[in-house]
Amino acid sequence: MRILLATDAWPPQVNGVVRTLTHLIAELERLGHSVTVLHPGLFATIPCPGYTEIRLALGAGRRIGAMIEAAGPDAVHIVTEGPIGLAARRWCLRHDFAFTTAFHTRFPEYLAERHLMPARITYAALRRFHAPARGVMVATPTVGRALASRGFANLRSWTRGVDHERFNPSLRADDMGLKRPVFLSVGRIALEKNLAAFLALDLPGSKAVVGEGPQLAALKRRFPDAHFLGRRENGALAGLYASADVFVFPSLTDTFGLVMLEALASGLPVAAYPAPGPIDVIGDSGAGVLDPDLRSAALAALAIPREQCRAHALRFTWPECARQFLEQLCPMNEK
Repeated sequence: MRILLATDAWPPQVNGVVRTLTHLIAELERLGHSVTVLHPGLFATIPCPGYTEIRLALGAGRRIGAMIEAAGPDAVHIVTEGPIGLAARRWCLRHDFAFTTAFHTRFPEYLAERHLMPARITYAALRRFHAPARGVMVATPTVGRALASRGFANLRSWTRGVDHERFNPSLRADDMGLKRPVFLSVGRIALEKNLAAFLALDLPGSKAVVGEGPQLAALKRRFPDAHFLGRRENGALAGLYASADVFVFPSLTDTFGLVMLEALASGLPVAAYPAPGPIDVIGDSGAGVLDPDLRSAALAALAIPREQCRAHALRFTWPECARQFLEQLCPMNEK
């Protein structure tokens, strides 16, 4: 098939949506499909308020129709609800072209956390955005049930994967230069990631954070004993996962949490709240501990065998992610 993806999330952004798209495209092309991506790099952009690393496309509405027609897609998938996603949606509706969407990010909770807008208003806008889609792809059953309870329809499952070669227990280093046990968290350093809940815990050893974001300076001042390691990628990040002792995932708003899979593939047990994302990724696998008391979860996770974490992560693959994506697409000849 000729598949067109319309996304407002694209490199140099570093997040789960971008990582998912990168692996998905590679798998689709490996299977012989042709993929066209409409992304912010094709347009003039401005920074998103509060998320300066996210670039918002300007003029997408004027140009995107010609770009879609030039691509001649068999199927259109709208990844995000930003300017590019809105423009692609408008074109599809105008031309009676069936399309699918995905729910990647719980923006209503993010905005409500910042006291910018009540979640019910944002959910109403998102419900209208996704309503015409022939399928709305969601990463976990928990998120699907939550959206269904808010009136979203045509929900379809679409899992995620992890690179088992890149993230591997064999990369473990005995000496990290930090006092053990090392409790590690990886992700964007922003209010919605709830990192303060992790950093405030009374834990033995060391607390380490990998990532960048708008809360970095404030958290450094508030928690001077924590180790902020900055942005790490590829081999350096994989080595940190493999070398730490527990991965702490304090987020209450993620729809999945790819970083948990990366940690598990590295043999690193997870401690998290029983929230969407961890409930589905960890569940009753024994590869992590879910507890409303995050300190208890972190300490209990120290006893989990690392091979158990790796075995659970092997269930999640990018080929399976691509297979499910293709299954949920709505090509025009199936309209």
